[in-house]
Amino acid sequence: MTGEAVKVLLQRLQALQGERAEAYRLFEEGHRAYLSSAPHYDFPRYRQLVHEITLAFNGISREVLRIAGRLRDELARPDLAQHLARLQEREQEKLQLTAQLQLARQQAQDQPDVDAHQQEVQELKHKLIKTIEAISEILQDLKYDSEEVE
Repeated sequence: MTGEAVKVLLQRLQALQGERAEAYRLFEEGHRAYLSSAPHYDFPRYRQLVHEITLAFNGISREVLRIAGRLRDELARPDLAQHLARLQEREQEKLQLTAQLQLARQQAQDQPDVDAHQQEVQELKHKLIKTIEAISEILQDLKYDSEEVE
């Protein structure tokens, strides 16, 4: 029974990661639309998007933390709960980097002659790629360690 409960929780986690990916897609799509509204940016619409995305990410994070708590406290799988804690840290880092990258892109667009803005965009893209790779590694570790259950 414990193995089945773990499996169900991890399937839910997988669905939540899919929801996160969709939220990022909408966030990026909204930011592209915002940038295309230059030079008279439609900030109220973008602010509303950021608010909605923030609510979505908060809901996903709360549910991931509940899953981690159940794995640790009810199902005696602190190893899997630890992976989720690391996942949450990296997902938070990814969101912060994404927001920083969006700001940097706007600065680079508004001031194309300032090389520092282009450089910042490239540096943030690189950090974001590294963070996404770390998230993938955590998910792989989680998958590997959870397969011991089956």
